[in-house]
Amino acid sequence: QVQLVESGGASVAAGGSLRLSCAGSGRYYNTGCMAWFRQAPGKEREGVAFITPGAGTHYADPVKGRFTISKDAAKNIHYLQMNSLKPEDTAIYYCWWRPAILGNCYGDPVWGQGTQVTVSS
Repeated sequence: QVQLVESGGASVAAGGSLRLSCAGSGRYYNTGCMAWFRQAPGKEREGVAFITPGAGTHYADPVKGRFTISKDAAKNIHYLQMNSLKPEDTAIYYCWWRPAILGNCYGDPVWGQGTQVTVSS
């Protein structure tokens, strides 16, 4: 059973950077799909960045060119590097994992506990 523990949320000024970390445990963590979602006050949770085995990375339009998702298989961690932060990036950020087979994500997702990112103007 995969479990996720997040860290790295903070308050920063607009234009600043943060790196979120998601430490995964469990036998199949490194072979699964990994992602980051966020939920701003009064809004639905939205996908921000994804890593799919065999399909690489992809990003939501609002964060393209500013955010980078990556993973360190040796450490069982996936990251979200956030640069050029804007006030509209303020949200609770959740890491996410799902089993993968043949490049497809399937089965029940696993969520991290969430970490607050606040960007002030």
